Amino acid sequence: MDIRIIQYLHDLILKAETGSPKELAKDLCLSERTVYNYILYMKKEMGAPILFQRQINSYVYTEECNFVLKHKK
Repeated sequence: MDIRIIQYLHDLILKAETGSPKELAKDLCLSERTVYNYILYMKKEMGAPILFQRQINSYVYTEECNFVLKHKK
């Protein structure tokens, strides 16, 4: 997982501006499957409460979500 992509996804999700998975994949120059993998990783491994809302065509957080990225020594 590329942390830069995770940070970009986080920023888009905070603003509810991801678009559909297909649009997001195009924006990130990734496959749609890879986008799903990133979202799943953020949900399962990082505990991000992410949900796709069809009404606004975007991934959103269902509750406040902030990540603190730490460098392992």
